[in-house]
Amino acid sequence: MPAGALRRQRERLPRYWFANRLLLTLSGQRPVHTLLGHALPAAYDQLIALAPRAPLRPADGRSSAPVVRRCGEYQPRHGVIEAFARIASGERLSALAFRLELGADARWRCAAFDLGPLG
Repeated sequence: MPAGALRRQRERLPRYWFANRLLLTLSGQRPVHTLLGHALPAAYDQLIALAPRAPLRPADGRSSAPVVRRCGEYQPRHGVIEAFARIASGERLSALAFRLELGADARWRCAAFDLGPLG
């Protein structure tokens, strides 16, 4: 399978889809409201508070936009994904952890996320 097709297939996985959307929001590339309906209230409130600071924006402002390098998951039970993503921005590497929960409507929603210590 060609690399482009593999990348598109990977991007359809819930963990990659959410990692990319969270990254776009937390790096200031997309507004928070793009995750409205994709995040549970507590996670959405956390995004509203954190997004204006754009904690995943490149530190020097000249580096290329951050990207998700790898995203893994653990499923503690059906309908729950605990995921992590490695975010690269120039020479800087950051971590993003998040929890997805499957709703009664068969849609995944972000229930929580963590960036670790924000220096």
